[in-house]
Amino acid sequence: MKYTQLGRTGLKVSRLVLGTMNFGPQTDEAESHTIMDAALHAGINFFDTANVYGWGANKGRTEEIIGSWFAKGGGRRDKTVLGTKLYANMAPSDDGVWPNHDKLSALNIRRSVDASLKRLGTDYIDLYQFHHVDRDTPWDEIWQAIDILVQQGKILYVGSSNHAGWHIARANETAARRGSYGLVSEQCLYNLAERRAEMEVIPAAQGYGLGVIPWSPLHGGLLGGALRKEREGGASRSGTGRSADALANSTIRAQIQSYEDLLDKHGLEPGEVALAWLLTRPGVTGPIVGPRTADQLASALRAVELELPDELLASLDEIFPGPGPSPEAFAW
Repeated sequence: MKYTQLGRTGLKVSRLVLGTMNFGPQTDEAESHTIMDAALHAGINFFDTANVYGWGANKGRTEEIIGSWFAKGGGRRDKTVLGTKLYANMAPSDDGVWPNHDKLSALNIRRSVDASLKRLGTDYIDLYQFHHVDRDTPWDEIWQAIDILVQQGKILYVGSSNHAGWHIARANETAARRGSYGLVSEQCLYNLAERRAEMEVIPAAQGYGLGVIPWSPLHGGLLGGALRKEREGGASRSGTGRSADALANSTIRAQIQSYEDLLDKHGLEPGEVALAWLLTRPGVTGPIVGPRTADQLASALRAVELELPDELLASLDEIFPGPGPSPEAFAW
């Protein structure tokens, strides 16, 4: 495994991040433990979760599964850089949410971190992340709450997720004025098929010293050999959601076909190339991989050692052109 610093911090993290969103809803506790053991054995030390994972009536279940894995001992907690998130309410449904039980008020931050610590069975969180921007709570209030948690030793670093570039700027300018450390990472939707983050989010992250942690690196399965699996009649995540909508578009479908044809010529696996491409991108700490099985984890691990030649990278840019830098991308 290869390692890098998380943004401007001294914290060393693996170039792949183990995403745990499937633990509980799609992967049972025993298999989840097996995957986490395999990840740690392979050198992945950066695990990502969120308080809402488990979903619906089972919100919090994923954190509990990680907590039961930590409880097995063997240095598991000590070896793991743990990131979790808060923002959404933890009620079984979004109907009738009680006031102050969601978003980023000082009250909900305090309540949420204590609940996550209990489910995770640990006394600190390495990276506490805002799952979404709160348009109603001022950053001064957020940082006041966070500074207290840092002083109490309950959290070490803070990151954002799904924030725009100007949100990152405002957050860290406010933090600097207060003498707070500010955001050290940003999780954003970023992959070969979705490169809009390159316009402003990633430059803002680089400018303020945040590590970029891409989620959905295969775009929901679209970049994982979706058309090949479709022809072979195999199960594919591209059959639903964002990827299904994309494949229904003839232009995007042709784009994905060109992608798969290109990699067939090079004898490469689409999913592994999509991950390896992200590892070449400026500012990227490491993509989040969310394996449902140990075999899927093994495939992701191969991407770390995959060296993409310049000719192939140029061909990928032709198939999936980026938006270009800001403001040139939209100014002229």
